Amino acid sequence: MFGKKTNFSSARIDTLIGQGTEINGDLIFAGGLHVDGRINGNVAAEEGSSSILILSEFGHIEGDVRVPNIVINGKIVGDVHGSTRVELAPKSRIKGSVYYNLIEMAIGAEVNGALVHQPNDGKPQKVLEDKSTSWSESSEPVIGEQ
Repeated sequence: MFGKKTNFSSARIDTLIGQGTEINGDLIFAGGLHVDGRINGNVAAEEGSSSILILSEFGHIEGDVRVPNIVINGKIVGDVHGSTRVELAPKSRIKGSVYYNLIEMAIGAEVNGALVHQPNDGKPQKVLEDKSTSWSESSEPVIGEQ
């Protein structure tokens, strides 16, 4: 909206898992991975890479996902870890927590779990906590260091 947006839909795809394909077991990849099929296992990018995972509306992953750049429009049952950027498209359905540095979430996307911001700058994370013993109109949450 206000700045130059990186278009992940034109990212280089090295590996395609087709709609009729099912993989049972963990998957480690480098480069671009496009998933239209089903993966029963964890999905991870090679350590230190700038890989991208694109999960289409037909794709399904049951397991944890650890990829720097992620575009989701399908279903994931497991935690999602995107160290650089996570994009949740309108048909994305996640049953698990999403750990992200930057996130973009479209109207219609669903996350049944926590959204946890994890910045890459190494600074301590700010955590919102309520230090009151009981709820009242004047209770204000306290921001502390984690």
